[in-house]
Amino acid sequence: MAPVTTATSREAAELKSELRGFREVQRLAYACAEAVAAQLRPGVTERTAARMQRDWLRERGVRDWFHLPFAWFGDRTAFVNFRVPLQFFPTHRALEPGMPFILDMAPVHQGFTADIGYSGCLGLNPVHDRLLADLEAHRDLILREVRERRSLREIYEDVDRLMVRQGYANRHRAYPFGVIAHKIDRVGARRWSPTLFGFGVRSLRGLASDALRGHRDGWSPLWSPYRFSDHPPTPGLWAVEPHLGFRGTGAKFEEILVVTDSADPRESAFWLDDDLPHVRRRQEERAA
Repeated sequence: MAPVTTATSREAAELKSELRGFREVQRLAYACAEAVAAQLRPGVTERTAARMQRDWLRERGVRDWFHLPFAWFGDRTAFVNFRVPLQFFPTHRALEPGMPFILDMAPVHQGFTADIGYSGCLGLNPVHDRLLADLEAHRDLILREVRERRSLREIYEDVDRLMVRQGYANRHRAYPFGVIAHKIDRVGARRWSPTLFGFGVRSLRGLASDALRGHRDGWSPLWSPYRFSDHPPTPGLWAVEPHLGFRGTGAKFEEILVVTDSADPRESAFWLDDDLPHVRRRQEERAA
């Protein structure tokens, strides 16, 4: 996807259509997460939950992936003792009553990419409920500071500080390169869409191309705590995933943030969709 810029009326219509495509696949992924979460029972393993996501999406036409579905149960939602990338892949860990879980998937559908994270719990868990409630402040902070054109690295550090004030550990730092977000793009439709170590080859190729171009031009498609992310937000679509941890419990959301070059702060950055499960949950709780 080309950088999101201010546009003529015709270009604006094309951008609106483009964003609709990303919104639809993001909603498809969240619908999958809710459908699979509703079917989880004690004894279901991470591998089974990952396969359930994959099968649900394939039944609805998904043939390509930014990455294949993941599932994490119990203390694995907080990435406890994660040291190597292989630990992120689904295991035979079985779900138990009161146990938190995270479903994470990144389908490509009709050329549009989404990358989402859905946090839930099998039954009552007050700690998990608190984590979900406290994530709202991170969603607000990230949007506000992107609109202020602060550097990605500075925003990352502010998210860190907010987590410390809330009493939590930063668990997205456990991801490769410690990323809290990465850019996503359109992917051309192909009959055959291979994966490599769980990631779509063509999506990885696009991310690598962005990384090379960004290195030359002074920006990165990875939003990390490191120096290569010390630049203002680059126009485009970002899959953002703040991930909180408290002892053996973790929770996160992941959704698309749209960044443009508009001078109007309200149009310079916005969440692609406010009709998502974690957003509705907070609206319903405030209304109650």
